[in-house]
Amino acid sequence: MQKQYFKEYSPALGRDMEGMVYGHAGRPMLFIPCQDGHHPDFEGFHMTETLAPWIESGQLQVTSIDTLDKETWSDKKGDPYFRARRHEAWMNYIFHEVAPRMIARARDVNGEWADNHIIAFGCSLGATHAVNCYLRRPDLFSGLLALSGIYTGSFGWGGYSDEVVYANSPVDYMANLPRDHHYVDIYNRQRAVICVGQGAWEEPETTFRLKNIFAEKGINIWVDAWGHDVNHDWPWWHKQVPYFMPYLQGK
Repeated sequence: MQKQYFKEYSPALGRDMEGMVYGHAGRPMLFIPCQDGHHPDFEGFHMTETLAPWIESGQLQVTSIDTLDKETWSDKKGDPYFRARRHEAWMNYIFHEVAPRMIARARDVNGEWADNHIIAFGCSLGATHAVNCYLRRPDLFSGLLALSGIYTGSFGWGGYSDEVVYANSPVDYMANLPRDHHYVDIYNRQRAVICVGQGAWEEPETTFRLKNIFAEKGINIWVDAWGHDVNHDWPWWHKQVPYFMPYLQGK
């Protein structure tokens, strides 16, 4: 499997950011690690092995990046105003720096007219971030695989809220999305999956809230709840990924 490490200065964050690209060709996928995670987690938790059939065959090229959670969602004692804005800077890093480079790289290896739009992928808090990426910027992200996330800003900010926390709380901003918003048509032309188990350490309530919101808005996103034996842990995520990948790839 071809791998390429990168370290680049981020104007949005004012610091160097690291990552790794896996694969030589294929549709780009952005992997966002679990809470407080870093780019080596994609390989360290053996997701390279689970996605190897797609990566090694040139169907998928995965970029794994670092989170900023320790400065944002996880820093419960920090000032919530500044934590929220630091998180939004990280989102802008993804939107304006990571995603354009991923698309440009995909065009170089796949050709201009191939499917070079990005699948956002994450587990746990990585799923929260992936859903935020997809729902906020469906022009950049045409696919989504979100496993075991929590989709409310209150998970990171408790009782504090402002316009930035709201913009990162899918159950809130999607509830207020007009039914005739042009994003609805975009979502419905694409393929997205949000999955949650109902076993130990899973918190499915906000997933169910999103499912109801999507139904009310006429948004066709596959929201799937697995059984009460399905725990919030890597062994189940390794089972879910190959189950959903054919659908995301249009097969």
